[in-house]
Amino acid sequence: MLSVAVVGSGPSGVYTAQALLQQSLVPDVRVHVLDRLPTPYGLVRYGVAPDHEKIKSLQNSLRAVLEDERVSFVGNVGVGGADGVSPARLARLYHAVVYCVGAAADRPLAVPGEDLPGSFSATRFVSWYSAHPDIAADPFALDARSAVVIGVGNVAVDVARILARGADELRSTDVPHAALRTLADSRVRDVHIVGRRGPSQARFTTKELRELGALPGARIVVDPAELALDPAYAAPGALPASPPLPAVVRRNLEVLRGWSAGGGPVAEGLGTPDAVRRIRLRFFLRPVELLERGGRVAGVRFARTAPDGAGGVRDTGAYEDVEAQLVLRAVGYRGVELPGLPFDPVRGTVPHRAGRVVRDGAPSPGEYVAGWIKRGPTGVIGSNRSCAKETVASLLEDAPLLESRTAAADPLAVLRGWGLRPVEWDGWLSIERAEVELGRSLGRGPVKIPDWPGLLAAARDGTGTGER
Repeated sequence: MLSVAVVGSGPSGVYTAQALLQQSLVPDVRVHVLDRLPTPYGLVRYGVAPDHEKIKSLQNSLRAVLEDERVSFVGNVGVGGADGVSPARLARLYHAVVYCVGAAADRPLAVPGEDLPGSFSATRFVSWYSAHPDIAADPFALDARSAVVIGVGNVAVDVARILARGADELRSTDVPHAALRTLADSRVRDVHIVGRRGPSQARFTTKELRELGALPGARIVVDPAELALDPAYAAPGALPASPPLPAVVRRNLEVLRGWSAGGGPVAEGLGTPDAVRRIRLRFFLRPVELLERGGRVAGVRFARTAPDGAGGVRDTGAYEDVEAQLVLRAVGYRGVELPGLPFDPVRGTVPHRAGRVVRDGAPSPGEYVAGWIKRGPTGVIGSNRSCAKETVASLLEDAPLLESRTAAADPLAVLRGWGLRPVEWDGWLSIERAEVELGRSLGRGPVKIPDWPGLLAAARDGTGTGER
């Protein structure tokens, strides 16, 4: 039997387990999917917006893999760090270990004032409304009148949409109850989504962009003059020397043209006439400083940029200050070093060759990577499937060597002997039942338990109720 540990139960980890099950070169495979959290699914549970039910339904296909009799979910087991199992010790329990630990850190803006109170990473905000147990129950007061979201990717659009969406619209989702109350009391009226480059270089998908215009309580505001700075926007299809625009870019520009069709210095797009919130899409503005008043963030100073003719932007020498009492930074993710594994600090990834971890210039037998920690934070959820298949192919090529290594007959017994308390699949099912009961007590559907004590209590005996 080939015994494999997969560290991480998000899409890349589960797709790795699935690829191991679907291969035929090694017929007898046993997979343990380890996770630091007592809950599976990674960013599908804790990163997908609560109002994106279709994407969240991906949990059903991930669940089918984790319920396979050859797979065991092993939650509440950290790897690396002071409280976790070191990679060296973990390697002694399995023939092979595949690390699918994602990219947990945010890229900083690296501007003065970034650490002022009221300035947060977008990931922290997402974790808050997704009930991630590492985040305090209610760190966001949302007493700001104006919020600036820096970045023009799907994460930026997600957090802007949640800020602009009415709490009643989120009541049917699994958003934690404390976050729902905070969103209901929100004073935010203006949400600015700001990018340093033009609309043709924005990273959001058209579906996400259109959703902003469909919010019943908000209106889209765009500046036609800013849009026109982008050559691809100003002259669609009239750039014969340039390669054709990707389809998603063309669709995005069509949406923005529709919103700006009214002309004038500012054009308002879809939404109800009596909308209580405005979403302002801004382009060609680079953040240079977060402004302070009374010891907290009061605004963002931007440098006006313009296309440089080579695909980038240049500063024009002009500046603009945007009032904001809340700033959310959504400029990308970055991998975090896992103690005991080699790490490339420039790329934020583990060095590898086709998924084989490289130590001292040579592949390390039995150690592999997949997902963002392998290739960086690129692609969509489905991109992890081909990435996992490549890694599993390398692992299978190494199988004759790996099967000659000694593996523990009962790795979970060893983990318990080391003082760990794994949460297995039955424990996760107990958490699910507790979340259904929590929602029922609040007159809602299932509601996530947002705190470690509540999750662990639910996993052990089904009594966890979480923060209300």
